[in-house]
This record gives sequence, C-alpha cells and structure tokens, in this order.
Amino acid sequence: MILRPINRKLGLALTLFAGAYLFLSYQIPSYPYALVDADVVPKGLGFLLLLLSILLFVQKKEETEQEKQKRTIPKKELYVLLGVAGFILIYIFLLEIIGFVIMTAAFVFTCSSFLGYKKYKVSALVAIIFSLLLYLLFNYLLLIHLPPGVLPF
Repeated sequence: MILRPINRKLGLALTLFAGAYLFLSYQIPSYPYALVDADVVPKGLGFLLLLLSILLFVQKKEETEQEKQKRTIPKKELYVLLGVAGFILIYIFLLEIIGFVIMTAAFVFTCSSFLGYKKYKVSALVAIIFSLLLYLLFNYLLLIHLPPGVLPF
C-alpha cells in the first residue's frame, strides 16, 4: 500500500539509483593539482537526483486517468529511445579508444541525424565546434584531462 502510487515506486527506484550513483562517484580518484576535480559534477548530480527522488516519493498528488494514459509509449518512440540508448553505449565503449573530440562530434552528429535533424552541414559544424570547445575547456582551463584517443593533442 505504501508503494501504490507510481510516484512512490519511481521515487524509491530513483533513490536507490542515486545511492548507487553517489557510491560510485565517491570512487573517482582525486587529483592534487586540479582546480575543479573530476568528481564535482558526478557528486552534485547524484545529490540533486537523491533530493528530487525523495521529493517525488513524499509527493501526495493523486494520479489522474489522463496522466496514466501519458505513460504509454508508442512503439515507434520506444524504438527511437532504444536507438539513442544504443548510441550512448557505443559512445561510452569507444570514448577511451578513439578519444573525446572525435567520439563526441560523431555522437552529436549521429544522434541529431537519427532524431530527424536534416541540415547536415549545420549539424556537423555544431558537433565539431561543440566537442572541440568542451575539450579545450576541460583540458586547458579546468585542467581535467579528457581522453585524447588517436588525436595528438
């Protein structure tokens, strides 16, 4: 009875996920000369997820029939979600091997094309500039080294 509304089930599942995520984020090694260490963002996101999942669990709002119908995902959208999840897994698997700049640019371009954005030149330009700016920001300004992969810098 305590887990009857869907918000409580989701809140409990997300709380458990946030706990596991926080545990793993505390396993990230710290670097003595970094201004902002690599574990700041994962820990911040973990605590934010924990807080929001607790708020979802204690929420007393009753679910309407219209809200229940919104939970049904059409098969076409489910395949799109699974496709993006597949791209994310490939990105994670190849990130260390190929490198951040190339994999991020390929991921952004492929995902935007897969989701229906048809201006390929704009998409390629945004993907390259975005991944290069992130790489330069992390490596040279924040002193957090991202995997260079096959690139010499």
